[in-house]
Amino acid sequence: MKSALIFFIAITTLTLSAQNVIPVVDFNGFFKNFKNGFFQQIEFQRIEEFKAGDNLVAYVDFRGNLRVYDGTKGMNVANLKVEYRVSDNLMTWRIGRTLNMWDSGVTQTLSYDVRNYWVKDEIIVFEDMRYGNVNVYYKGKVKTLYTSIGDLESPDFIGENIVAFRDNGNFNKVFWNGRIYDLDVWHEPFKFEGGTDILAFNDPINGTFAVFENGNFLDVEDFHVNDYKSGRGFVVYENRNENLMFYANGKQKQLTNFGATKWEVKDDIVVWSENNFTYAYIDGQKHEIARYIPENYVLKNGVVAFRNLMGGVSALIDGRVVVITNQMNSEYEIYGNSILVSLFNNSFIVYSNGKKYTL
Repeated sequence: MKSALIFFIAITTLTLSAQNVIPVVDFNGFFKNFKNGFFQQIEFQRIEEFKAGDNLVAYVDFRGNLRVYDGTKGMNVANLKVEYRVSDNLMTWRIGRTLNMWDSGVTQTLSYDVRNYWVKDEIIVFEDMRYGNVNVYYKGKVKTLYTSIGDLESPDFIGENIVAFRDNGNFNKVFWNGRIYDLDVWHEPFKFEGGTDILAFNDPINGTFAVFENGNFLDVEDFHVNDYKSGRGFVVYENRNENLMFYANGKQKQLTNFGATKWEVKDDIVVWSENNFTYAYIDGQKHEIARYIPENYVLKNGVVAFRNLMGGVSALIDGRVVVITNQMNSEYEIYGNSILVSLFNNSFIVYSNGKKYTL
């Protein structure tokens, strides 16, 4: 009985963690959220606007109040029109020069004199002009990255959970997983490209192509490379022979030796085109997406949604290509591992867990 209860709790936890916020305003002007196969009402009055990530949606209701909804419950965060931003997990709003944040139902004031700030999936980076600091919020705590007695410069790179910056002595450093790691001193900024848990850069000191991975700085190539982009724990780059290479966990893999005419990296996905074919690399598997180069596509998490030859929307999801609609000029977005398609008549299709749902 105890084992069965533990199994039930584990399955329930997994199900809850897989739930996403997929907000829509239907043809009646009702604000709804798709969850567990159903469209549920969030507000019964028209809203002014909304911004959403995978796990939350922030919106201005008919009274002008700023609210946030996490798929289960909503709460007021401000009773006046303010600047607000969201990522997949975090939200900020600014009243004057005061910066506030929401994280899993908990609110906090980050600064009373903010200048620039960036809201990412797991971190919020902000310039606190009251003390001349650049700070980072991560997992409920605020940490100072560096302080300037003169002009305060922004960090060199900000990823979903990682920051590259230089202190007053021009020392390059990286913030990751709550800690600061020292890199090296150089008279010019490094060109960093990062995603989640990893940074890539051409090292001007040693002349190598290097990464920051799992708390270590490692050389990947003995020479600088032409171009590089980072995803969730991996890096894709073009080497000197213009081959498209994949690097993760100390290992390299060649994706193509034909020369990719177009390639993009986001979260867990690499997409590229060669000889008018389009491919994706996800979880160690290469997939053929289309025997043409799509007009446009969107990448997020483990999903690729793209414009098909009929002008509708197809997607690579769960390892296979599916046609969601052939209706032309449909708009599409990805939330979690689901796809939201907005049709011309203000109706919607959600493709989730292998099924289509319409509204």
